Amino acid sequence: MNVYKPSKIRNVVLLGHAGSGKTTLAETMLFESGSKKRRGSIEQKNTSSDYHEIEHEKEKSVFSSLLNLDWRGSKINLIDTPGTADYIGEVVGPLRVADTAIFALNAEYGVEVGTELHWKYTEKYNIPSLIIVNKPDNEFSDFQKAVDMAKERFGRGVVVVQYPYSEGEDFHAIIDVLKMTMYEFPEDGGKPDKLPIPDSHKAQADLLHNELVEAVAENDETLLDLYLEQGELTESQMREGLHQSLLNRDIFPLFCCCAKRNMGTGRVMGFLGNVAPNPLEANPPKTTDGETVKLKSDGDPLMFLWKNSSESHVGDMLYFKSYGGTVKPGQDLINHTTGTGVRLSGLYWVNGNKRGEANKVPTGDLAAAVKLKNTGVNDTLHPKGREIEIEPIHFPDPVIRTAIELKHEGEEDKLGNALHQLQREDPSMKIEHSQELKQVIVHGQGEEHLAVIKYALKTRFNLELEYIQPKIPYRETITKTVRTEYKHKKQSGGAGQYAAVSMLMEPLTDNMPEHDDLKVRDTQEIDLEWGGRLIFRNCIVGGVIDNRFMPAILKGIMEKMETGPLSNCRVRDLRISVYDGDMHSVDSNDSAFRAAALMAFKKGFMDAKPKLMEPIYNIEVTVPANYMGDVMSDISTRRGQIMGMDSEGSIQKIKAQVPLEELDHYATRLKSITQGSARYSREFSHYDQVPHDIQQRVMEETMDMQEV
Repeated sequence: MNVYKPSKIRNVVLLGHAGSGKTTLAETMLFESGSKKRRGSIEQKNTSSDYHEIEHEKEKSVFSSLLNLDWRGSKINLIDTPGTADYIGEVVGPLRVADTAIFALNAEYGVEVGTELHWKYTEKYNIPSLIIVNKPDNEFSDFQKAVDMAKERFGRGVVVVQYPYSEGEDFHAIIDVLKMTMYEFPEDGGKPDKLPIPDSHKAQADLLHNELVEAVAENDETLLDLYLEQGELTESQMREGLHQSLLNRDIFPLFCCCAKRNMGTGRVMGFLGNVAPNPLEANPPKTTDGETVKLKSDGDPLMFLWKNSSESHVGDMLYFKSYGGTVKPGQDLINHTTGTGVRLSGLYWVNGNKRGEANKVPTGDLAAAVKLKNTGVNDTLHPKGREIEIEPIHFPDPVIRTAIELKHEGEEDKLGNALHQLQREDPSMKIEHSQELKQVIVHGQGEEHLAVIKYALKTRFNLELEYIQPKIPYRETITKTVRTEYKHKKQSGGAGQYAAVSMLMEPLTDNMPEHDDLKVRDTQEIDLEWGGRLIFRNCIVGGVIDNRFMPAILKGIMEKMETGPLSNCRVRDLRISVYDGDMHSVDSNDSAFRAAALMAFKKGFMDAKPKLMEPIYNIEVTVPANYMGDVMSDISTRRGQIMGMDSEGSIQKIKAQVPLEELDHYATRLKSITQGSARYSREFSHYDQVPHDIQQRVMEETMDMQEV
């Protein structure tokens, strides 16, 4: 394969809601450019992207795919991405290495929730973006509605470059208001005839042409002066103006094409080659220190790893972008994350499921490497002596969780290794080996995401398992002050065990009162690893308990706090004052005092009006206005509390606080009641008391488990 100069490289990510036609668009671009002799289709399961078995089953993208083609001397790297929000982890990586984004809109539906989600990322990363309204041959196509929705959501920077001469079954021609030409396509697509714009469309084309020229001119003072002087801009002036406006995200050119019938893709590729930014012009990455990384084609090699895909017989295939110099096999670099040396061996150009050896990868290009030891997504590779780390990709927090139950005993280690590998490939999933809950919990982006993880565990790692309801990490505390004591006495021949402990247990609050009958000798404030605090005070007078036994007493208390009396969940927010007790010169030891303290704590805790606390999460739901009532009503049924609302055009944001127990299948419910048009994010807020009926239920379930 040819090696291209950075000025001739275009890194393009395809974005949009599921069903907008991104994979078909990519396939048609490959075919139209001559990179592929025969066009594949989703139905025939032979597209260059979407080549995984699960993608064939679902008939949609699950993973991102890197493709490449040559269009008239320019190399276009295309990254096809999934449109379903459950697979957002496969989108944020490509977004970080793309220099241009193409948004595919379905002509029937316009801007959908997946498009909204992806657009926010392009705003965040300041990626130049253009829009393609696809499927104008659909009988329900409404091009103008799609344009209006795009302008409403993305702003006045959306400018029409092309529109369909006719829609629905009659679609066969596109009017281009930049070139002021009509492209008429043969029945099977391909190369169009260039025709004058028909009189019936001349007025509309002139209006849109003027809007485009004015949009370009008003973003460049020099061009504005020329426009006011000449009343028009030349093609080269328009190209330069569009290039700069696109780069600054002042303009979002909107095109029209029918990917399935191969009508209009050549014009889009021409625009990419002539107008879209190359890697040296595009927004450069930042370091973790906030410094801008300047791409230098004659500088030191610099690599950033943005995707990991495990290939059979090869292992981890790590996709990278070259941010400097020329990357070659045999180079020795340093992995900044680990500080260890890495020797580059096999480098490959990737085109879907096909790859070819790369002898060198220039600045700005995308390729893949294999056999990189202890290296993964987000790592920066640089020469020894050059300290630089590119800001990592920030993957979204999960919104759903499930626990795993293996069908066969003894496969726990196998499961652990499999999950570790899957997480290396997909950082948007999180694995929790919860000692507290005694469960392995998988956190993901939605039900579909969890299903893909389960599919991989079964097909790739041969693990039989079921998803089960994850337990809730409740917390326990007390609401009443009590005094409690316990005498531990054990005699079984020889030395016995003897210890007596008396303690005052109090709920921890601000400005706690002192007690006249207690003399505090020592105080330990312990920030508990599971949240909350324990204040442990030594109030022993007269030497009734030797100081050397105080650590054992604390140990007994902490032991019971890890498996609380109510639900076997952890205890928090107490002040315990040990003020009396007894010991024996021979039979008292650490073990005896640990046992006495544990039992005194357990007895006192149950007398102190204990309460169960549950985790409360902040959630933010983004939803079209017409579903607001349904979503708010559903939140209230989940014991949720609405905290506020905001709006962005027709899109509403609802902020609420909801118990974790009510969120385990919320993503699925939200998708159901909004026809897939809403999404939500969540983060832990605090612990709060559970209702009495739930506390009773949890206590009964705990007792049942103990009896079993």
